[in-house]
Amino acid sequence: MVSSAVTSHITNNVSNGTTKHTRIINVTHMIPYTPVLESVEEKPSISYNWSLKQRRGHSTLYSGLKSLNSKWENHYVGYVGTILDKEEKPVEYSSISEELKQSLKEHLLKESISPLFLEDTEHHGHYDGYCKHVLWPLFHYILWDTVTDGRKEKTYWEQYVKVNQIFTDTIVNIYKPGDLVWIHDYHLLLVPQMLRERLPDAAIGLFIHAPFPSSEIFRCLPKRKEILNGMLGANQIGFQTYSYSRHFISNCTRILGYETTPNGVDFEGSLVSIGTFPIGIDVERVEAQRKHSDVAPKMATIREMYADKKIIVGRDKLDSVKGVIQKLHSFEKFLEEYPEWRGNVVLIQVTSPAQIESQKLEKKLSELISHINGTYGSLEFTPVHHYHNHIDQDEYFALLSVADIGLITSIRDGMNTTSLEYIMCQQENHGPLILSEFTGMAGSLGAAIMVNPWDYSGVAKAINDALNLPAEEKKFKHMQLYKQVTNHTAQSWADSFVKELIVSLNNKDQSNVTPYLDFKYLQKKYKAAKKRLLLFDYDGTLTPIVKIPSAAVPPSNLLEALGALTSDPNNSVWIVSGRDLTALETWLGSVKGLGFSAEHGSFLKNPDSDKWINLTEDVDMSWKNDVTEIFTYYTERTQGSFIEHKRSSITWHYRQADPEYGAFQAKECQNHLQSAILPKLPVEVLLGKKNLEVRPTSFNKGEIVKRLLISHPDADFVFCAGDDRTDEDMFRALRRSELSSDTYFCTTIGASNKKTMAGWHVNSPEELIRFMQKLNE
Repeated sequence: MVSSAVTSHITNNVSNGTTKHTRIINVTHMIPYTPVLESVEEKPSISYNWSLKQRRGHSTLYSGLKSLNSKWENHYVGYVGTILDKEEKPVEYSSISEELKQSLKEHLLKESISPLFLEDTEHHGHYDGYCKHVLWPLFHYILWDTVTDGRKEKTYWEQYVKVNQIFTDTIVNIYKPGDLVWIHDYHLLLVPQMLRERLPDAAIGLFIHAPFPSSEIFRCLPKRKEILNGMLGANQIGFQTYSYSRHFISNCTRILGYETTPNGVDFEGSLVSIGTFPIGIDVERVEAQRKHSDVAPKMATIREMYADKKIIVGRDKLDSVKGVIQKLHSFEKFLEEYPEWRGNVVLIQVTSPAQIESQKLEKKLSELISHINGTYGSLEFTPVHHYHNHIDQDEYFALLSVADIGLITSIRDGMNTTSLEYIMCQQENHGPLILSEFTGMAGSLGAAIMVNPWDYSGVAKAINDALNLPAEEKKFKHMQLYKQVTNHTAQSWADSFVKELIVSLNNKDQSNVTPYLDFKYLQKKYKAAKKRLLLFDYDGTLTPIVKIPSAAVPPSNLLEALGALTSDPNNSVWIVSGRDLTALETWLGSVKGLGFSAEHGSFLKNPDSDKWINLTEDVDMSWKNDVTEIFTYYTERTQGSFIEHKRSSITWHYRQADPEYGAFQAKECQNHLQSAILPKLPVEVLLGKKNLEVRPTSFNKGEIVKRLLISHPDADFVFCAGDDRTDEDMFRALRRSELSSDTYFCTTIGASNKKTMAGWHVNSPEELIRFMQKLNE
């Protein structure tokens, strides 16, 4: 959780227009530049002369981050990567001395870059191993088949953890209070939580540039919990599309069991903000590149080569998720079903080598192209022209500018810059864009012709429709696309993410923020008091919420803390729980001098007694049959749910059910109870954490607190802790009592922005137990 001091510092800078004095630490896998060792001078002492070359790829990311320079001081952290000599040949890593590394580090620090030097084994295990063979396929909905050796996968994971730790150490070394730390992509998913443990008050953002899979896919990852918890160390996590953010939230619910909202995840007492931030391109850079003087002659050459032909252009990396095979099948189907276009339409497909190149895929691609050209081509005409290499930038923009159709058929994609660059290059031609609905840009580019790349006939029809589109409609669609691209740029993406991060840190509605428990003040009041009353809920307060109620066994440190508190003759310590009396006695009965209230105040056991007092003896319990019948109906229809019978209440649990379906069924069940039971019976329905409980209206935790206050009239210190709605009755009773406000401490367990009548909060049961242990020190 970010402290109020840090939040105030950041937001004051923003409101005062002095954001340039606050720094953003941008953490990317690679630094923005490739270092070039120009020369080595040996006299009078050895010195190295460096230059920096803009790194190929990720230009959109670095353009967005660079645009923040106008408001913020930008600093970069990343792996230094390959070092080139003056002839731009890689320098052998084994020949790089410590003196050379130090020289490069000093040079990069002048450019506000903190470089990391990784050993070959570290980089291979982290990047080539875990990132590219485990995470990348999974994020693109490919269940890997390359990591079949468990020992190899274990080594990859160990290197992934190690490299994430190296990044964390580097950030900690350069961090200054007030910095914003912005971490990028799946290479560094453990860094947010590692950083949170070292810098609890740091402001941390995380953006995922890749797709994020649904829980049905992500749950296949052996280290799924570690990855999700690592990400949740951030204050804000951003995704390219709404569906990706929804998938992440669903994973946190289904795999980790955390409470979530459509906009966030409740993690260790803090609400992690989850947002959608569609990334764009550097429009000014693309506009300058397409108008470069070398582009026009190449456009003329392409037009001459394909005179009187309609040009469909495709440009993709050669990996399976880019859908190049599906594109060729669709183009073949187009030539088959629309013979009038044979000889008049060409597909120019440019493929660049993928980071994980598949020779099998390349062979299949070549065979398919040969088949199409052999079937529909002739001596004068070749339908498919394939270029498998990195093409010159001028050629690329010339090709996008002369094309009549842009065809993108990715079967899974994060951001697809080709689609945006194609739109920028079509300002004169207005060529339609055919776009796979599985790309990250599909939700933003509504005027494109959307296709399912697996539906070959559907894509073929889309090509035919695009070729026959009237000029006015083409112009109208292009103007809509152009407006979207120019309004949502890489610069606006970076600016919006940082602004939202600041908003999430500076909760505007401060009235809803519950301050963190001031332990020094609490301890001072505790020591000064002569008689103390200490009240604790059990589930979610002294122990974490668990899926199976019988598994909520108290840890040894809790029993020790309770024993220490009850041993003080000035203390009266009570467990006020919804649990049945048998469970409380079994788990906590060994603590001498502990008082109990079971089943929300239905049963009472004084600290100096062995007998339970049944406060419901004269209460009619015939309503339980009707409630049991309704709960049974929903249990039969909700897999994983079950009924817990207590002496004075009945609880329907759905924590083990599907989270979304369980919540839906709980709402239906609650409505059923409120319409069929509540109007005619003296009971109430309590909505707890993944459960519904029906109990008599005359019994609740608030009534027990009133009873205990009467029996302890001399108490000049009252501490009360709880975590859910049933505990709000205790807080309400204390606030309405005649005690002065500095006499009682109502403390909730959970996020600071949860709605509560408590005056304080702590993040977890573990923190509360630590405070209990310290009270008597």
